[in-house]
Amino acid sequence: MIKKILISSCLFFSVATFAQEGSASPYSFYGIGQIRFRGAHEYRSMAGVAVEQDSIHINLQNPASYANLKYTSVALGGTYGTTTLKNDSQSANAKRTTIDYLAVGLPMGKFGLGFGLIPYSSVGFKIQSTSEDAAATNRRFDGKGGLNKAFLGLGYKVTPKFNIGADVSYNFGKIETNSFEYINDVSIGSRELNTADLSGVNFSLGMMFETKLYKKINAYSSLTYTLQSNLKSNNSRNIATALYNSDFNIAVVDVLADINSSKDLSMPSKIALGGGIGEARKWLLGGTIEYGKNSGQANEYNNSANVGYGKYGSVSLGGYYIPKYNSFTSYAKRIVYRGGLRYEKTGLVINSESINDMGLTLGVGLPLNGTFSNVNIGFEMGKRGTTKANLIQENYANVSLGFSLNEKWFERRKFY
Repeated sequence: MIKKILISSCLFFSVATFAQEGSASPYSFYGIGQIRFRGAHEYRSMAGVAVEQDSIHINLQNPASYANLKYTSVALGGTYGTTTLKNDSQSANAKRTTIDYLAVGLPMGKFGLGFGLIPYSSVGFKIQSTSEDAAATNRRFDGKGGLNKAFLGLGYKVTPKFNIGADVSYNFGKIETNSFEYINDVSIGSRELNTADLSGVNFSLGMMFETKLYKKINAYSSLTYTLQSNLKSNNSRNIATALYNSDFNIAVVDVLADINSSKDLSMPSKIALGGGIGEARKWLLGGTIEYGKNSGQANEYNNSANVGYGKYGSVSLGGYYIPKYNSFTSYAKRIVYRGGLRYEKTGLVINSESINDMGLTLGVGLPLNGTFSNVNIGFEMGKRGTTKANLIQENYANVSLGFSLNEKWFERRKFY
């Protein structure tokens, strides 16, 4: 059954990943877009804390975790989100539905293999600046696309308590931004279309360790390091004169030759250190600190004098609680209850104001009777940006749904 789900999911995911607009943020215009959380929803519901060596959930944040898998595991998930964008004088609402990841984990003795596809960044915005003055110049901006990662990772269990791992990711995607300028009561305007085709490779290393503290209480630690890499951007700019109607359907009437260029964007190194304490299959309390030298990959079309990129950093606290994981009489006692808090300094600086993100996460893991599989439902609410310096604050709420499907593969059947 799980094999059929995997095949159909791969086909659907490969198409939907390119088609979706995974962001509704005006800040996704800058750099390579809004950076997405790389991980399954069970960890996202704990604010990204992923320090325990789990045997049935794929930890996409650390390749060393693959060595701990006991079953072939398939993970996939999606999110429905709403955002209220506001400044000092007005507000607007936006909605989106996204596919967040598809991953497979295979146990191989002391080794574990993980591979899949996950969006890394998303671009999605529609902005307009208008005036009732007949002589004023009005502007409309929109963008879509993003960067995706196809990854392959290998973990190795050095000792029963210590794992190491590494993964390689092929990054690919396309970002398209469109701007249109016009004057009221004039049925013709100018359109500028920018396209960036992105590709590159990067590597990550990971370690995980656990040890007994007291009786059933364990201590957990996790370390990941992403090496600095380059992202190739093949850019195309097209400027045209265009007619438009009241619905802003645009018809090009005169177009200039494309302006093509190529640029290498730096993907800075990043390190994440996590730790926690808990009792296996009962409770966990942990935290993660992440740091990056620089957060931005500004390209020619989105490089502005009032925009800069500083250091990236984030802090997360989270955990889970299971009343009684092996209860035969109460389904509610086998449910995993999760929660977390996080604060992220994105590194994006506009008009001398840092664009930061903070959020609260909650979630539950619902076991499927008779299996090691489970359904994970998460809720996230938070705030990104600020209304200072004529900027926009985003208040968002996300509901996520993920599946962790586990079976034994490659097992010789016995007949009696």
